[in-house]
Amino acid sequence: MHALERRKNDLLSYHPPLTMDAAALNLYWQAVLDSYADKPLAIARELLDTPIAAVRTERLTFKGSDDTPIHGLYIVPQQGLAGEKIPCVIIYQGYTGDKGLPERYAAWLLLGYAVFAVDARGQGGETGNLLTSEEGAVKGWVTQGLSSIEQSYYRAITMDAVRAVDVALFQEEVDPARIAVVGGSQGGGLALLAAALHSKVSAVVSDIPNMCHMDYGIMHSTGSLTEIAQHIKRYPERLNAVLGTLAHFDLLNLAERIKAPVLMSVGWKDTVCLPETVYAVYNRIRSRKQLNDYPFSGHEVSEYQTREAILFLQQAFKS
Repeated sequence: MHALERRKNDLLSYHPPLTMDAAALNLYWQAVLDSYADKPLAIARELLDTPIAAVRTERLTFKGSDDTPIHGLYIVPQQGLAGEKIPCVIIYQGYTGDKGLPERYAAWLLLGYAVFAVDARGQGGETGNLLTSEEGAVKGWVTQGLSSIEQSYYRAITMDAVRAVDVALFQEEVDPARIAVVGGSQGGGLALLAAALHSKVSAVVSDIPNMCHMDYGIMHSTGSLTEIAQHIKRYPERLNAVLGTLAHFDLLNLAERIKAPVLMSVGWKDTVCLPETVYAVYNRIRSRKQLNDYPFSGHEVSEYQTREAILFLQQAFKS
């Protein structure tokens, strides 16, 4: 057995304990989801010009976790414009990223899929953040309201992601049985969270995901979780409260709720979303799953993995 095989075996056998009681977590999320059942999405549309003449592109906004208008791009290819019910790919953004321009999503459109690309509130896109907090935050976004589950930024972006699935279900061109959630890094974590909390997600592509095994991540990650480490460094008395908040959004605790087929990827040299954190979640998922290892990659998604995602969704949408 060579070193790569030993490393793979070690990761597959990595099973850290849950950081929150599963029954209590399920009760919490059921109450949250129930509280949103009758809240209007307040969907608004604005037709946009794009160089791709064969598609219809809209700036589509909706109310997410709170009254913040979450901005997205909703793009429909020719198949949908002709009246065919088509799959929809919901795309979440990496940390500090944005939904960008419609041309970014040409590959999905060529496959005949509708695309709903959504901003992460307050980050690099067009979407603001009306979330209020009773305490200060470290530079960045993720420490906002960190000591309070209900005021936390993680709760807000989680429900934004879940509500985006509801928005996709409202679109007349979309086949409600073929909705995939896709993203990398923060976006990969949001894709898994959406799948764990929304029963209508039919497939997941989660590349190098964040929000995995977060207690380990805040000790070792060089990414957004360093903001949480800095927060605890400044306020060590808040450690238990912070860990309690994070446990509600940690995919380590939510993984077993995922029912849809999942494709994940991991770079073994990734110092942002470390292999241990990704495998900790992957090893707990009980649905049909696949994890592609890239032993010599860091925090990146290769063209090879992008093709793997295309092939995976083609198969998932057939089933």
